[in-house]
Amino acid sequence: MKSARTSAATALLGLAVALGLAQLPATAAASAPVTGAASAAPAPAVSTVVPLRGGDHVTVPPPRAAEFNVRDYGAVGNGSTNDTGAINRAITAANGAGGGIVRFTPGTYESKNTIHLKSHVTLHLDAGATLSGNAADTYDPPETNPWDDYQDYGHSHFHNAMIYGDRLTDIGFTGAGVIDGDGALITGNPKPGEADKIISLTRCTNLTLSGITLREGGHFAALINDCDNVVSDRLVIDTAMDRDGWNVINTTNVRITNARFEANDDALAFKSDYALGAKLTNGNVTVSDSYLSAGCCNALMFGSETCGDFTNYRFERITIKGSDKSGLGMVSMDGSRISDVHYKDITMTEVRSPIMLKVGSRKRCGNNPGVGSISGITYTNIKGTGKNASYSPTIWGESGTSRVRDITFTNVDLTVPGGSGTLSTSPPSNQPTNYNPNSIGTRPAFGWYIRGADNLRFTDSEVRFAANDGRPAIIANNSTGIRLDRFTAQRGSSSPSDLLFQSVTGYCASNSANTGGGALRISQTGSTQNCEPTGPLPQRYEAEGARYTAGSTIDSNHTGYSGTGFVNTPNAAGSYVEWTVNATTAGSATLAVGYANGTTTDRPLDISVNGTTVATAVPFPATGAWTSWRTVAVPAALLAGANTVRATATGAEGAPNLDYLDGPA
Repeated sequence: MKSARTSAATALLGLAVALGLAQLPATAAASAPVTGAASAAPAPAVSTVVPLRGGDHVTVPPPRAAEFNVRDYGAVGNGSTNDTGAINRAITAANGAGGGIVRFTPGTYESKNTIHLKSHVTLHLDAGATLSGNAADTYDPPETNPWDDYQDYGHSHFHNAMIYGDRLTDIGFTGAGVIDGDGALITGNPKPGEADKIISLTRCTNLTLSGITLREGGHFAALINDCDNVVSDRLVIDTAMDRDGWNVINTTNVRITNARFEANDDALAFKSDYALGAKLTNGNVTVSDSYLSAGCCNALMFGSETCGDFTNYRFERITIKGSDKSGLGMVSMDGSRISDVHYKDITMTEVRSPIMLKVGSRKRCGNNPGVGSISGITYTNIKGTGKNASYSPTIWGESGTSRVRDITFTNVDLTVPGGSGTLSTSPPSNQPTNYNPNSIGTRPAFGWYIRGADNLRFTDSEVRFAANDGRPAIIANNSTGIRLDRFTAQRGSSSPSDLLFQSVTGYCASNSANTGGGALRISQTGSTQNCEPTGPLPQRYEAEGARYTAGSTIDSNHTGYSGTGFVNTPNAAGSYVEWTVNATTAGSATLAVGYANGTTTDRPLDISVNGTTVATAVPFPATGAWTSWRTVAVPAALLAGANTVRATATGAEGAPNLDYLDGPA
């Protein structure tokens, strides 16, 4: 029923139109109510302000999507009656009416057959509503696929699912209810009538997947292939007893926020296979403010299916707990070029291999693919703990153009198990067609093992072990341009060296030390050192020359600072340091703030440029001691000429000690 306010506004608009005082807007004219079983359903929309002659106006309430309650089409929701037919009838009715919301009120809706989603339809599950799978083995059979050989069975077949759709547009899954496989979905290769996934969508456009919970998904809780414009917020996946959480395959323009995925296999995987008979593109993806957990496998993963190229991915503010393969995994196995991927503000615990990048030569893709590459990857403010001494953080490239190149690590702090004795420093074995961390033998370094890589830079980063280890902290082999600046490494009592460079052209370790404060021991064979600048140096603006809150002091009692000292602001919210930064041209820039935080808690800062906040509550985590200096990088747009850049404390504890700001050259 319309509210009195809605009715009055509508009547006023009708009177205004009749008197020629206003014109009915196109959106209102096109939103005639749907008759039959449909009724108004809550859906976010935008009100329309219609101007009247004489300067007045009337606000027309937004059109509301038509609702199709599955109970009106025969669904019972008692947990035993097969409600699939009623659900499909409601979907057909909504689609036939031009679109709408198919609503599930509280109850358990048993679905023994495949639900066929259609365009312009959203399935909305109220809190207390559960759509449940069934082991009657009456789901749609898998379709034939002439490209089966290029990926495993689960990736090759889509029809055998609880919910399936192909070539759909404007579709969604919303609400606060649950879609539960209920132990009926298959984790391996299903027989005819069995389903192995909850949601299976191919070639879709404008997908929303928000608010609901997907539970016990079989092989996949959700699998989408060749989709565009995907939005997900507050999605929960609870399939730790089965296999994968969400596989996002051959898909572009994706935004995932506030997710919580607990899986046994891969929690969140970005892939590109040949299941649709073509090499497809992937990219323009952001994932933020989320929690991921993987039992046997990978938490946040690229691959292993990697036919098409990947570019423009952003992962920020993510917590990972548990992974028996990689925490942050990236492999190019089937010819894909992976580039422009950025990880920031990520914490990992209990992961077997915290970070792994590998180029392999499986070539499981149509059209005779070559070997791929990985380039342009950044890791910023990453903390992780590993749980297997054999799977040290690894970067492994192939030869020629198939190497790993242009990778930067800033404030990346990893603690690995350690506990190994002194090993041979020869390159470990490698299975080039296998993507798993165990495809490479025990790494001869307890920290980073690097092979076949170019232009790697570690800044303000460190690696430690939990148990004494006899291996070097880093071994780089057959690589070029390996640079470490302010890098800290723990030293094992029997390790032959801290850093070992083997056939490396242009290595450099500057301003770096072991955890005891001593210089790092560097060994090399067939390598050359080059610490010359590789590009324009940033312009440094010392904090002691900036403006700052009254009551701040310029101190020099903690060594390791730049310039003549650092700024110690009052311990209060609102304390700030403000620099004037000059830019030769307008455009994007990276601002790097040098700081030390000798407490055990974060001291976040708001960063503003020319009076406008560009980053809110940026973490400035503990650095371990007031003499340990780190940087935090913040992207910002600058004007040509002078710009004011202010770092302001958001908490009562105030700012960390601020040393400098590096801006554009």
